[in-house]
Amino acid sequence: MTTKAKPPKIAGFLDEEEMALVKAIEAPGYAPRSELTPAGKKAYAASARAAMNETRVKISLRIPESDLLRLKAKAMREGMPYQTLIGSILHKAVS
Repeated sequence: MTTKAKPPKIAGFLDEEEMALVKAIEAPGYAPRSELTPAGKKAYAASARAAMNETRVKISLRIPESDLLRLKAKAMREGMPYQTLIGSILHKAVS
C-alpha cells in the first residue's frame, strides 16, 4: 500500500503574490512555459556541461524553504533539475 506524500505547508512563509503564484501553478490545466530565449538556454546548458566536467564536491546547504520552492519552480520552467540550476547560478556568481 502506497501513500501519497502531502505537499509541504508553505502558507505561513509566502506573501499574497507568492500564494497567488502557488495557486496558479497548482490549478488544473497549468502548463509551465519558459521566458528564456534559445540563446539563454544554450548558455545555461553550456554552463551546466562545463560544471559537470569538473571535480564534484558534495556539500550541505541550509536555505529558506520558500527559496528552494522558487528554485524548483524556476528549474521546472527552464526544463532542468533544480540542483543543476543551483550549481549554474553559483558558478555564474563566482565566475
